Amino acid sequence: MTDRLYYADSFLRAFTAKVVDVRESSRVEGVSIWQVALDRSAFYPASGGQPCDTGALTANSRSGAVLEAPIESVEEDEQGTVWHFTRKPLAAGTEVRGAIDWPRRLDHMQQHSGQHLLSAVFARELNAPTASFHLGETVSHIDLATGPIAHHSLERVERIANELVAENRDVTVRQVDRAEAEAMLAAGHLRKLPERDGTIRLIEIAQYDLNACGGTHVHATGQIGGLLLRGTEKVSRGVRVSFTCGLRAVATAGREFALLGRISSLLSIGADEAPATIERMRADAKAAEKQRQRLREELAGYHSTRLVVEEQPSDGLRIVRREFKDRGPEYVRILALNLAASAPRTAAILVSTENWPARMVMARSRDLEFHCGELLRDTLAAHGLRGGGSADLAQTDLSEDQLEKISAELESAIRSRIARS
Repeated sequence: MTDRLYYADSFLRAFTAKVVDVRESSRVEGVSIWQVALDRSAFYPASGGQPCDTGALTANSRSGAVLEAPIESVEEDEQGTVWHFTRKPLAAGTEVRGAIDWPRRLDHMQQHSGQHLLSAVFARELNAPTASFHLGETVSHIDLATGPIAHHSLERVERIANELVAENRDVTVRQVDRAEAEAMLAAGHLRKLPERDGTIRLIEIAQYDLNACGGTHVHATGQIGGLLLRGTEKVSRGVRVSFTCGLRAVATAGREFALLGRISSLLSIGADEAPATIERMRADAKAAEKQRQRLREELAGYHSTRLVVEEQPSDGLRIVRREFKDRGPEYVRILALNLAASAPRTAAILVSTENWPARMVMARSRDLEFHCGELLRDTLAAHGLRGGGSADLAQTDLSEDQLEKISAELESAIRSRIARS
């Protein structure tokens, strides 16, 4: 098993080690990806919701040249060996120097320690245990085994967590055997216990939380920095809470402050006026859309009257086929319904080509004995396409090369159905 240096010191940034094994993992576009095992390593392998460390291994060749092998990912196998993935192989027996990507490590420590603290506060204050944890690139989240959480409760949890950060409580690491850990769990002193034998590594936030964990952590809660709750959503196991900590939280707050400033500038208002202004704009937009809908319906009524005059019946049947490059799907749908309602024995095959794929709408007056949805479905099925609708109205989306052929076939199918009936 690899000696894991981060167990003893998560702040270790550089170390020396010896290569004990190397093997080719895969080949991508002619380039080999190698797995390198060391006798000791400060690189954290992806585990427990925390991503792996990255960085580099360097070695000196016999000629004195320095070889640098960037470490792209780190994984652990079932035997406890930590494998470092790189595109540059290092021979077994080589003495190497390892360097951790420190900003990435610090970020992961802040997020992971912040998660321990946040989970402990949720458990204590709301009796909401954590079912899982994921540390993402921009935001992290915990899934809580609980029902919906009120906004004021979320605010209280965030406030308590940040008070504990400000208290700068010690975060310590200790090892206990399995039997002692089980006794702690039974007594309620330990939040959870992994299903593994041997020594159990415990992370303790002084006088607040004790939890089994193999990840990297800060030395005191003050190093977590600020903790921001980002939102909640319902998931199958309960409630997902998103959050950020430390320098990531500062960056998030900075981006959102800049965004709020840009919104305020565009609206020519103060930042504190933004919510009320946006609510008013939404109400105005909703009223404007209702007005536009009324105008569309009025215009479609006039338009349908004109089309009825332009397209005279043939053999007691009027079929209106039109393509509109400057009208959207919603207007075409309203126009088709108006046409079918404004004159007897009328069918409409209308197409909006304002955007592609084009929207085709088919409608019929109630005195015509065919089912629009079934007729459209049957016609499209012959071409491996799908679409359908009700007896009075049906629609589908078509590409440019399908449009004319499908339109002609639909008109022919309508005339054939009417002739038979």
